[in-house]
Amino acid sequence: MLMSNSDRPARLHYMANGFRVLTPGDHVTCAISGARIAIEDLRYWDVASQRAFASATLAAEAMAPR
Repeated sequence: MLMSNSDRPARLHYMANGFRVLTPGDHVTCAISGARIAIEDLRYWDVASQRAFASATLAAEAMAPR
């Protein structure tokens, strides 16, 4: 039986040049804004903290030195 990944969060392992799907799904959640990010639209993440971001601006904000 095929299972649909629609409306289901994915669990990913973020690496320097990509990510590995640990649990299939159709989206991840932005660590800053809480917005849903479709897997095919995911472009920004932090390998060290294993967090995804919805935009370059949010990623830069999250990784800026404090």
